[in-house]
Amino acid sequence: MPCMETREVLARNLRRYRSASGLSQEELAALAEVDRTYISALERSVYAASVDVLGRIAKALGVEASDLLSQPAPTKLGDNP
Repeated sequence: MPCMETREVLARNLRRYRSASGLSQEELAALAEVDRTYISALERSVYAASVDVLGRIAKALGVEASDLLSQPAPTKLGDNP
């Protein structure tokens, strides 16, 4: 499987952590002090986040910034979760 682009990795992880936290885009945006449309754009891989914004989003989600940029683990053919 080819490596995902950084924006795609961020988008996938951001959606996953936000959903797991039970936060709406609007709630996360308020906690991270950004606009809701910015969270939406990040989740759609439209924008790239600055290090400062990435840090605020991670703090609001209760994770490390590096968690938001971590590539998903490769899966072996035939593995069934």
